[in-house]
Amino acid sequence: MILFWFALAASVEVWWLGNPSGSITGAGPALIAAGQITGLVGGFVLLVQVLMMSRVAWLEQWVGAHDLLIWHRSLGGVLVILIPAHAVLTIFGYAAAANVSAGRETWTMLTTYEDMISAFVATGVLVAIGALSIRAIRRRMPYELWYYVHLATYLVLLLGYGHQFADGTDLLRGGFARWYWTSLYVFVVVCLIWGRVLEPLWLNLRHRFRVVAVVGEAPDMVSIYVGGRRLDKLEAQAGQYFRWRFLTRGNWWQAHPFSLSAAPNSDWLRLTVKIVGDHTRGLQRLKPGDRVYAEGPSGAFTADRRVRPGALLIAGGSGIAPIRALLEDLPAGTVVLYRATSADDLVFRDELDSLAVEKRAQVWYVLGGRDDPAPRHLFTPTGMRELVPDVRRRDVYLCGPNGLISMSVKVLRRLRVPKRQIHLDPFEF
Repeated sequence: MILFWFALAASVEVWWLGNPSGSITGAGPALIAAGQITGLVGGFVLLVQVLMMSRVAWLEQWVGAHDLLIWHRSLGGVLVILIPAHAVLTIFGYAAAANVSAGRETWTMLTTYEDMISAFVATGVLVAIGALSIRAIRRRMPYELWYYVHLATYLVLLLGYGHQFADGTDLLRGGFARWYWTSLYVFVVVCLIWGRVLEPLWLNLRHRFRVVAVVGEAPDMVSIYVGGRRLDKLEAQAGQYFRWRFLTRGNWWQAHPFSLSAAPNSDWLRLTVKIVGDHTRGLQRLKPGDRVYAEGPSGAFTADRRVRPGALLIAGGSGIAPIRALLEDLPAGTVVLYRATSADDLVFRDELDSLAVEKRAQVWYVLGGRDDPAPRHLFTPTGMRELVPDVRRRDVYLCGPNGLISMSVKVLRRLRVPKRQIHLDPFEF
């Protein structure tokens, strides 16, 4: 957080140093100055957004996948406001300074300024991405469409680069400003190539992943066992996820994030998938030997993130997958709350019961509808304290539907469980 604000301040400082006190007089120059500032801040935020999409391992381990998701959403909204504001303020500022209409000034910019057409296209693409990212719209979009729409952010970066360096007054002068912004671009592009291309390529050349077996866990859930070479050298932990691309007809062009549902071992990795659409339904037809291209491991939903000796795990639905894996890495005395509508909806029950004995853990199956008395009482401060009296002295790991996550977090906050002891792995990517 401190590093972000420091770098942002340095990004704006180059404008401040180039515009001494008293140099801005009148409405036109004031609007132009506001446009320059919003442009610099917007350009910096865009670089941060792309960096957060780069998937470099050090960033996800340092910040955490959940916090990156929150930052990405928040900054995305800010970016959609800043870039159009930069365009509008600049147009009206130059129009006021030249005493012409905004329409005429826009035409002048498009026809005479270098790389201005690409800048207008980038603004339009960015606004479109922002509109499609509204939660109500996003929920109705297939994951693949949302994914490829977001890739257009790279196009915005490419189109905006030429405009910023060709028309940015402070960057044309050279010196520190140009060196600083060039360094930012180079750093982000290097991270992007490393995280998106080089790391995954090395991972797959080294391990040569292939499907070992496909096992049905429930009518709407399937586990896929993936083998490979030198899996004992794979630096993955229980609770993390990979983005899996199965190189078979109909599946090769899609990569989806699925958590490991068992701690990694030297023989296989296991992911467990809930059947919710055409892609996941097609995974049931995978055969042993089918090739797999994986990216990861990602996420900080791991045992080494805890700050207290004890742990409480809360899972719902297919969120049991990373929770079941985590149980293998956590100490004796861990408590697991597994929320499901009925016993038929439970997955890994035999494995959980076996691990409970082996790890001296407690596994509670919380069954019933949303309005049933027992589940409603449990997810209250009184009910949670009755079941887990020392909850404030435990790290709490939560994975499941948004409703379960938000309800559990509210209860934990009311019980005054410190925020640093609450670890989230929501169903969002």
